[in-house]
Amino acid sequence: MDLSEPIYDFLLVFLGLGLILGGLGVVLLTNPIYSAFSLGFLLVCISLFYILSNSYFVAAAQLLIYVGAINVLILFAVMFMNGSEDYKDLNLWTVGNGVTSLVCTSIFVLLITIILDTSWYGIIWTTKANQIIEQDLISNSQQLGIHLSTDFFLSFEFISIILLVALIGAIAVARQ
Repeated sequence: MDLSEPIYDFLLVFLGLGLILGGLGVVLLTNPIYSAFSLGFLLVCISLFYILSNSYFVAAAQLLIYVGAINVLILFAVMFMNGSEDYKDLNLWTVGNGVTSLVCTSIFVLLITIILDTSWYGIIWTTKANQIIEQDLISNSQQLGIHLSTDFFLSFEFISIILLVALIGAIAVARQ
């Protein structure tokens, strides 16, 4: 996008605040429907970040797959769950909670390690001059595939494992 620097900075800060508020809404809201709507808002903000960085294909995929399919599926699953059950026998800490917190902490540490070990300076942001050169050599979607299978392979596989765990958790919740 050809935006002036103050407008670009404003949009960056605005979307960053949207990401923070959306993430806090997903975690802190007690109503699962509001939490799912907050997740949808968060995913739309991520898609807008992709648009700001001239990654239109990834932004469209983000909107279609995550917001259009997965978030709607989560909303339907939450709405079909039996919400009338109150948790009367609420144990403060169980073995499952300990295992879950251990797994979540290890995933968090792995993500921080991946973020710190990634060479962010090697990433070339797309400009109009780069786009002309890239169109001659290789298309953007092919370049995205090459980066995902070489430079960002570990991060890509780690995200797929997180999505698999979320799918297994959704199946476990739906079976109850």
